[in-house]
Amino acid sequence: MAKRGYHHGNLRQALVEAALRLIEVKGPTGFTLSEAAKQAGVTPAAVYRHFEGREDLIAEAARQGFLMFADLMQHAYDKYQPSALAAFEATGRAYLAFARKHPGHYIAMFESGVSANRTPELAEAASRARGVLEHAATKLSQHIPAEKRPPASMFSAHIMAMSHGVVELYARNAPGTASPYAPEDLLETGIGIYLRGLGLIDPDL
Repeated sequence: MAKRGYHHGNLRQALVEAALRLIEVKGPTGFTLSEAAKQAGVTPAAVYRHFEGREDLIAEAARQGFLMFADLMQHAYDKYQPSALAAFEATGRAYLAFARKHPGHYIAMFESGVSANRTPELAEAASRARGVLEHAATKLSQHIPAEKRPPASMFSAHIMAMSHGVVELYARNAPGTASPYAPEDLLETGIGIYLRGLGLIDPDL
């Protein structure tokens, strides 16, 4: 049975998908490689043909997540062109949508404790995702006078921090936290306040 499991389809991807299911249920440190192997239908020994340990497995889940995340934000950005303002706001909403649709990937990316620099491939994927938001911020910040313009990297970091905070506090059912407002509304109004503070209120942007 283990031999059939090892030779089926793509064992490496099967292990990643098993890890994602376990991460959603037990958290990134709540499962073992043996459990992931069992879910994938192989022996624990087979796992080590592809991953040195649990953190390497989580790192691959995070890498794939960052690529999906980048694609989703890029799609959101492109959809609302040519409005720099609408396109930028859409990337923020995409952050929340990704966290809800792909919780296992999101946890692996941001809550597992695995460094985004653990492997060159993971670092590249994380950089690509950040790059989409930084590009959106760069385009939008061109409408701010140069003397008042924050660096695009700071601009995008503020939006990521706001998005991440809304996700962690209000979109993932954190114990003891509640809001009378939907997470989408909290994020949209928060981004709106931030952008108005920069003078970006022209609907033609």
